[in-house]
Amino acid sequence: MKKLVCASFALFAIGSAASAEELHERNISLATATELAQEGVAACSAKGYNVSVAVVDRAGLLRALLRADAAGPHTVGAAQAKAFTSASSRSPTSAIAKTVQENPGAAGVADIPGYLVLAGGVPIKIGDETIGAIGIGGAPGGNLDEECAVAALDKVKDKLK
Repeated sequence: MKKLVCASFALFAIGSAASAEELHERNISLATATELAQEGVAACSAKGYNVSVAVVDRAGLLRALLRADAAGPHTVGAAQAKAFTSASSRSPTSAIAKTVQENPGAAGVADIPGYLVLAGGVPIKIGDETIGAIGIGGAPGGNLDEECAVAALDKVKDKLK
């Protein structure tokens, strides 16, 4: 019995020491989030699309939101949900939508609260680390929303190093 107690205490001590290390995570700044939102609106406006752009941090919390002057009210929620979905999954929402279409077993992902399984959400990364996501809603197709999101990310790529 004494050996069992000692072994349990030793395992607890090892586990406690390992979990005591603090995490170091990067996150998107307000300045970069705002710039990304502006670039997303500009990229879609240049193509004649009135959109909303949401930028969220690594946890999916809103950092910046812009709605073009003539964008519909539904675009705000769509943009934010696409950004949340992308940040949460660490994947482009177009890839999630494709997986759901090709694998009926994955269809349940669409039932996750806050998820919107439509193209237009793209993770913001520094290397392999996701620091946020951008979501765009309002172009006449999610693929076009995603093109604008990628164009916006390309404009700020030098800040994401």
